[in-house]
Amino acid sequence: MPIEQLLPELAFLGPRASQNKSVLTHHAQSETHIHTRLPDVVVFPETTEEVSRIAAACSRHGVPMTGWGAGTSLEGHALTPFGGVTIDFSRMDKVLAVFPEDMLVVVQPGITRERLNEELRATGLFFSVDPGANASLGGMAMTRASGTTAVRYGTMRDNVLGLEVVLADGSVIRTGSSAPKSSAGYDLTSLMVGSEGTLGLVTDLTIRLHGQPEAVSAASCAFPDMASAVDCVTATIQMGIPLARIEFLDAASVAACNAWSGHSLPLQPLLLVEFHGSPAGVAEQAERFGEIARDYGSTGFRWAKAQEDRTQLWKMRHQAYPAILASRPGATAMVTDVCVPISALAEAVEETQADIEASPIPGPILGHVGDGNFHAILLVQPGDAAELTVAKKLSARMAERALRLGGTVSGEHGIGMGKLGFMPAEHGAAWQVMGAIKRALDPKGLMNPGKLVPQR
Repeated sequence: MPIEQLLPELAFLGPRASQNKSVLTHHAQSETHIHTRLPDVVVFPETTEEVSRIAAACSRHGVPMTGWGAGTSLEGHALTPFGGVTIDFSRMDKVLAVFPEDMLVVVQPGITRERLNEELRATGLFFSVDPGANASLGGMAMTRASGTTAVRYGTMRDNVLGLEVVLADGSVIRTGSSAPKSSAGYDLTSLMVGSEGTLGLVTDLTIRLHGQPEAVSAASCAFPDMASAVDCVTATIQMGIPLARIEFLDAASVAACNAWSGHSLPLQPLLLVEFHGSPAGVAEQAERFGEIARDYGSTGFRWAKAQEDRTQLWKMRHQAYPAILASRPGATAMVTDVCVPISALAEAVEETQADIEASPIPGPILGHVGDGNFHAILLVQPGDAAELTVAKKLSARMAERALRLGGTVSGEHGIGMGKLGFMPAEHGAAWQVMGAIKRALDPKGLMNPGKLVPQR
């Protein structure tokens, strides 16, 4: 078997090549309902050279290879449906260089966003992309992650300037540069960002940083119904108010978060907002938003000006997923997201809510509505095939609705295995072009097989 022939070539890693059952099991689990077979071996490289040797050996023996960051992805991106080698980047977690004048940092892929910001604290700079989970930078780049701050600072697509990548045959390339822009050839950085590890394994990233804002203010505000809250978001964006974050939670999400974190927020649809800038600018932005919110029936407006209060507010939001899981004890979830033009957001959210309310399973809705992106956490009991079928149908209707409204089947979670079936409807013939690119860079189909692109 190819894996037995491969193992001697991984001996240079010593104990960092593991077939321990608990290690294999850990790398076969997902945060959602998606699970697959165990990998055959998990390796823990420490350098680009080691990743290159691993990839070259896998290529020679025809063994699949799948990258692993923090394991927080939601569509089965890092699982191994065909076994093979899982390449865990947790030991490649260093800040390699900081360039404060250029507002850039070079990091290895295994560093997490929270750890990076801790290391940047003394510089007055911060890494802006905040998907909620303490994800690794490599995984965030590969899924083109975004999150709560994307409405102001952009997604990973906007904040990755360059990459070092190991290709399927073990060769190493660099993409992009530290320059603010370039018109020199194909944009291979953008090609790799969002490729979900199907084209290469990232071994370092050049990341854009931002200055810590002089002043920050945050608030929560309740609304009488979902339509009013979403219409308030649309009006705020169209007015050009520069929000740093604007998050939506429906009443079920608020109830779950209250129970989990001990908050006492009103059990109504809720917006969480944050403003960054100068003291005068933040005050003006907050005042203008408050006027718009009141026009749409907002009640229970609560400001969180102190750092401690803001931290608690966003901690509550970031813990929404485990809070919602706990609201149905023993449940697992299908966590699905879509993104639509801001003008279609109210229609998409209201129709999704109506679908879920008519179904036999709960599905709280929340999301980064400032850029048209929202999520449904569809709660199902493990092993209940009927409930899982219902959840898949609800997810499919969300995807079909998003496409009908001019949007996309995933705003930030990515495709992985979970949404592979929706790709032809979104991309048409362009999906086959993606497959051609995959074959050109990975002719044996060994890099994260079973994900994202047409399957052979």
